[in-house]
Amino acid sequence: MAPADGPVMDGVITPSGSEGVAAALAAAAASGTPVRIRGGASKQTWGNAVTSAVTELRLDGLDRTLEHNVGDLTAAFQAGAPLLRIQRELAGSGQRIALDPPLGVGGAQTATLGGVLATADSGPLRHRYGGPRDLILGITVALSDGTISRAGGKVIKNVAGYDLAKLFTGSYGTLGVILAAHMRLHPLPEATATALAACDDAATLAAGVQRVAAAPLELDCLDIAWRGGRGGILAQVAGAQASRRAERVAALMHSFGLEHVDVTSDDAPLWARQRAGQRSAQRALVRVASRPSRLPELLQATDDAGGTLVGRAALGVSYVELDPDAVGGFLGALPDGAVGVLGDAPPELRAALDPWASSDGPLLQLMRRVKDRFDPAAVCNPGVFVGGL
Repeated sequence: MAPADGPVMDGVITPSGSEGVAAALAAAAASGTPVRIRGGASKQTWGNAVTSAVTELRLDGLDRTLEHNVGDLTAAFQAGAPLLRIQRELAGSGQRIALDPPLGVGGAQTATLGGVLATADSGPLRHRYGGPRDLILGITVALSDGTISRAGGKVIKNVAGYDLAKLFTGSYGTLGVILAAHMRLHPLPEATATALAACDDAATLAAGVQRVAAAPLELDCLDIAWRGGRGGILAQVAGAQASRRAERVAALMHSFGLEHVDVTSDDAPLWARQRAGQRSAQRALVRVASRPSRLPELLQATDDAGGTLVGRAALGVSYVELDPDAVGGFLGALPDGAVGVLGDAPPELRAALDPWASSDGPLLQLMRRVKDRFDPAAVCNPGVFVGGL
C-alpha cells in the first residue's frame, strides 16, 4: 500500500546490481510504466505531488563502496550507499566527503549518496566546499533505453568529455538512475570552533554577516539563524588552531558592532540544529534563493509569516519553516529577485502550489529537450521536476 503522501505503487522492484536497474528501466520504457526511483526515501516528498500509479525502483541492492584511493583523496560508491555509513568509513582514514546535508526528518538518517546527488542537497559546509556538483568527479547512470553510461573520471584534474555528472546532479532522477559516483574527498579537520553573535535587529545582522563574509577568515561555515525577531551569526573555523582563530573571528564580530559574541569548540550541537532547520516534519519548508543584500527583507517576511529561518549567509540560500497555510503569503512577500522552492510539505499543499515556481521560458524549454534526449519514454520520475518534467 502506498504511503499517504506518495504515489500509488503498482509494484516494487529491487534490482541486485547495475545491470538489473538498466533492465528494469528498459522494461518500464517498453511497457510505458512510470518508475519512481527510491534510495533512502528521505526526500520523497520533494517536488511535484505525483498521484498516478507507478512502479517503485529501489536501490537498496546498490550500496557498496567500490574503491577508495586514500592518497588521491577520491573514492567511488554505489548510489544506494547511506551517506552516514560512507562518512564513517572514510573517517577511518581521516577523510570525508565535504557534504553535510540533513540525513532525514525526525531523527531518521537514511539519506543515500545517490539521493543527495539527485537533489543537489547540501549543508553548512557548502560555504567553503561547494555543493554536490563541485565534489562529484565521475558518474555511472542507467538510462531508460537500458544502456549504462559513464562519464568523468577518478582524478580531480580530468575535464575531458561531456559533463554528465553535473547534468544528473540536481535532476531529481528525471533523466535516469544514478548507479555510482566518484567523489572528491577532503581531510577531516583536527578540530573545529565556532564564533557566534546574537542580534535582534535584522539590518544589523545582515550588515554584520556581509562584513564577516568579506573578511579573509577562511571559514568552513558561515550561517545565520532567525526566529521571532531575533537571530544570530555562526562562523566555524577548522584546524589545529581552531579555537585561537575563532577568537579572532569573534573579535572582528565585536568590532562590527555585534553583541553577545561568544566562542565554543563544542560546536557540533550548533551545526546539528542548523541542519535540522533545513527539514520540517510537521510544517512546511521553503528554500529561498535571494541576494544577500536583501536579507533584512527576507527576515521581515519570515517574521510576518510566523516562520523560522536558517541559511548560508554568504551564498543567499535560506530555509524557512512555517505553517502550510502561511506559505502562499510568504512566497508573495519575498524580496524582488528572490525565488522560493517548496521542500517538505503536506501533499495537499504540493498539489495546490507549484513547488518550483516555474515559468514556461527558454530555460524550461531547454530542460524539456534534455529530458527528451535522455528519457524519451518519460518513465523516470515523471512529473516530479520543474514544469512537470
